[in-house]
Amino acid sequence: MEQKIIFGDVYRNKKVLVTGNTGFKGSWLCTWLISLGADVFGISNAIPTNPSMFQELGLADKMKHYFADVRDLGEMRKIIYEIEPDFVFHLAAQPIVSLSYSEPVDTIATNVMGTTNVLEVLRNYTKPCTAIIITSDKCYDNVEWIYGYKETDAVGGKDIYSGSKGAAELIFKCYYHSFFKKEGGTVQVASARAGNVIGGGDWALDRIIPDCMRSWSEGKVVEIRSPKATRPWQHVLEPLSGYLQLGERLYRDHTLNGESFNFGPKPEYNHTVQEILEDMSLRWHFENSKEAYQVTGDIKFYEAGLLKLNCDKALFHFQWKPTLNYHTLIEYTSDWYYEFYKNSGNMFSYTQGQIEGYENLASQAHLVWTK
Repeated sequence: MEQKIIFGDVYRNKKVLVTGNTGFKGSWLCTWLISLGADVFGISNAIPTNPSMFQELGLADKMKHYFADVRDLGEMRKIIYEIEPDFVFHLAAQPIVSLSYSEPVDTIATNVMGTTNVLEVLRNYTKPCTAIIITSDKCYDNVEWIYGYKETDAVGGKDIYSGSKGAAELIFKCYYHSFFKKEGGTVQVASARAGNVIGGGDWALDRIIPDCMRSWSEGKVVEIRSPKATRPWQHVLEPLSGYLQLGERLYRDHTLNGESFNFGPKPEYNHTVQEILEDMSLRWHFENSKEAYQVTGDIKFYEAGLLKLNCDKALFHFQWKPTLNYHTLIEYTSDWYYEFYKNSGNMFSYTQGQIEGYENLASQAHLVWTK
């Protein structure tokens, strides 16, 4: 694929480390960074799902990967010092809400101490480095109000997963004020908050889109728990464009050091689970949506309901905003899985094609990061 001059071309020939690179978002981010001409490295403790986007795209042959646990401070220090990265995107986490109920200690250890270990290694790092710490929109103390949460709102949560993400943000804040705030420091840090992303290549458990695609690929009807539940849907490339643009801006503008940014969809992208499944079923050529899903009353665990992000800060500082409309979001997600299950195509090339299409749409919308 022809390399483009986007994100100020800051990633070309740079060493970029992605923790959690074998996961859904990590695999998409690594694929995009490869397209941008970066020298990409990854750290993760396992291949999290089967199938796995990391494996289906053959990313192990296209980047340098280390199997290691972010909870192991000594191993993290050894690997990061060996790589000597110019950029770090920390995505490694226990990302499944339902799993946090059965494995709360592991969730807290990974999400809190894993983040702490990355920051601790960078605290004594002597080379210039730009680090983006990614948490989640669930880091906010969700009081179910109708307003979008701003970066200055309280963090926390009633469930283990939300609490672990809120705690990770507190650790980030403490490390910034204690160590990274000093003028002339070599390491610049910022945190990014996004959530509820969908897109091809996600096979995580207890997520509606992966559950749906697994069932449809086997000719089965998918069971859904809460058809009227509303979520602010966004394609995975949307927050990734925010992370990459934040990395570029922090690299150039150190006044953003220590800041946190939300990356979420437009408010009108709130749709019910039932609406999104009906629209996706059309892309899979179902003639009747009743053949695609059925409702079950089995509510397995508590999960906070309404949650919206206010993204005015990212718009103000570097004019970031979402690219895809709702229909293109459905098209990108459904078609990726259809290509994988029905056509057995080259998924790395197909994924790069979707990234290029996304870049073109962003360019047509005159978004700043495409110039």
